[in-house]
Amino acid sequence: MPQCIAVLSGGLDSMLAIRIMQEQGVEVDALNFKTIFECCQDRAGQAARGLGVRLTVVSQEDDYLEIIKNPRFGYGKGANPCTDCRIYMFQRAKRFMEQSGADFIVSGEVAGQRPMSQKRWQLDTISYHSDLEDLLLRPLSAKLLRPTKPEREGWVDREKLHGFSGRSRKGLIQLGKDLGLPYIPDPSTGCALTEIQFGRNVHDLLQLEPEATRWDFEILTIGRHFRFDNETKVIVGRNEAENDQLEYMHKLPDASSSAMLDGHNYIGALALIVGPPSGDVLRFAGGLMHRYGKAKTVEAPQIEVIQRDRTWIMPIEATEEAQRATTLASS
Repeated sequence: MPQCIAVLSGGLDSMLAIRIMQEQGVEVDALNFKTIFECCQDRAGQAARGLGVRLTVVSQEDDYLEIIKNPRFGYGKGANPCTDCRIYMFQRAKRFMEQSGADFIVSGEVAGQRPMSQKRWQLDTISYHSDLEDLLLRPLSAKLLRPTKPEREGWVDREKLHGFSGRSRKGLIQLGKDLGLPYIPDPSTGCALTEIQFGRNVHDLLQLEPEATRWDFEILTIGRHFRFDNETKVIVGRNEAENDQLEYMHKLPDASSSAMLDGHNYIGALALIVGPPSGDVLRFAGGLMHRYGKAKTVEAPQIEVIQRDRTWIMPIEATEEAQRATTLASS
């Protein structure tokens, strides 16, 4: 029995690709890539259970950040290096395929569905640069593409594959019903890098902090980010959950934050300073905490400034700078 590794996001397309292989008697193992920018990571687990396949989840390594910083094939409208990202993903999948002894890889990509990674030339580019040109099968659009080794060798029947193209989900949804999928998933909001506003945060980091680490990228998904100057920014939590996340991030050994600011005589927004915590920066950060927290309800609000080597209390007040400040994502 032929074996394949299916790249499973948990969306409709990848679920269909797996079901099509199962219908042809191919043994399927699923592989999911966990990224710091992707939402809905639990979708893959739910989909794997519904389809009855084993699931392996792998995280992107630090070398993925080099793709974000210098994508060979460029960015989309946000900070999304989609073609480079797919190449990276399939290179990892190829390694997993070789280690597991599987015969080929399956993907739910649909020709023409995504403008940054699924045009015909992009599909060919991804296959070529991931060294999977003849072993990457896309069953939803296979009839529009060159036959791959699994088709030529008879591991799968090309006539039972499909020729979908474009962005419409109507035909895919009907196919899911015909194949008896356990459920039809709603469209995912996908990768945050594709969002134009979030992309501004990423490009700000790339331009002003070229030596940024994984920590700096991970924290982009938390809180409001305000640029004070080229060396310094302030991150303010939106709610209690984000306050907890910021506190956790600050305590990590590789944290880039130089100070954490918390309400001393009131409960409200928590803030981190990334960069030198000068007096002007502290005043600006305090003004943001006054603006977004509950400090304005206290007669003489104070904050606790926590650094690696010392902690002290300082008063805060509303400032014109903080009132005018806009987040990186909306500026």
